[in-house]
Amino acid sequence: MATPPLPVRNGVGPTRLRIPPGTHTTVVEFLHTRFPHLAADSIAERIQAGEIVAQDGSAITHSTPAAAHEFIWYYRTVPDETPIPFDIDVLHIDDDLVVADKPHFLPTTPGGQFVQETALVRLRNQLNIPDLVPLHRLDRATAGVLLFSPNPATRGAYQQLFEHRKVTRHYQAVVQLPSPAERYLDRFPLTFRNRIIKTKGVITAEVDAYPVAHSGRIEAPRTGKRRRSHAPTTGPNAITDIELLGHQVTDDGALAHVALYPRTGRTHQLRIHLAALGHGILHDRFYPVLLDHAPDDYAKPLQLLASGVAFRDPLTGRTREFMSQKTLQHAPG
Repeated sequence: MATPPLPVRNGVGPTRLRIPPGTHTTVVEFLHTRFPHLAADSIAERIQAGEIVAQDGSAITHSTPAAAHEFIWYYRTVPDETPIPFDIDVLHIDDDLVVADKPHFLPTTPGGQFVQETALVRLRNQLNIPDLVPLHRLDRATAGVLLFSPNPATRGAYQQLFEHRKVTRHYQAVVQLPSPAERYLDRFPLTFRNRIIKTKGVITAEVDAYPVAHSGRIEAPRTGKRRRSHAPTTGPNAITDIELLGHQVTDDGALAHVALYPRTGRTHQLRIHLAALGHGILHDRFYPVLLDHAPDDYAKPLQLLASGVAFRDPLTGRTREFMSQKTLQHAPG
């Protein structure tokens, strides 16, 4: 990835945008086509302020030919961004690692309708660390432990922990149990495995079938600088160990509090696995059925918590463990 020619501003780094060849006369014409919702004077003001530049940092003007640059950089903003009324807490901070406790509803990084209201931007501003980057991500709906790197010099060592699956991650969830509840409680503990396929631009992931003969296979993690093979793989690519922590049966139904230990990290893996078992996570709007888009209901957060992480520190060799201070409000007592 090329080095951005603009610095981090108000916790937000610049965004790189590619200009397709041969489709526009000037960069400004391209911007009007790419962002039709932006007023012409808005783009003009950004150009005047030097907020839209070429890869080498040179200024873009109203007459800059589109063919002169393959990429441009600009600061992304969201007008009237809705504040998310929950704080993000810092569990640990040192020269090489920042550990945060993310609330429900707060995205990890900027995207879509969220820029300032993200864990990354909030922490950059709160801690005054413009070089801060996330080492992994949590869904916006999921709360819990989230690791960041404040130091570019040591960042790669921590990133490799996740790349090589050397970080143990613990989750908790509250699930709804079909009736009769006892039938489902007796199945724990268990290991669930399947094959998950996520298509870019599609909100939910899909489950892909595979032959029974391939049910024990799983793609090996990349080691060192060896690239993964591009050959098609078969068999499961998502595995989760699940244990029962507690349950409660009431007149309104039954709830179970479960611990989740994912061995892999596929998109929406835990939500898909629990829904496939017949007991989706309480307040999940994606699985087992994708509900219509609606404003956030802060009284009904997804009952999924990244409760802890553990790993051997690549710099010191010591085992480190960080636990969330949050709890799931509907967990049976």
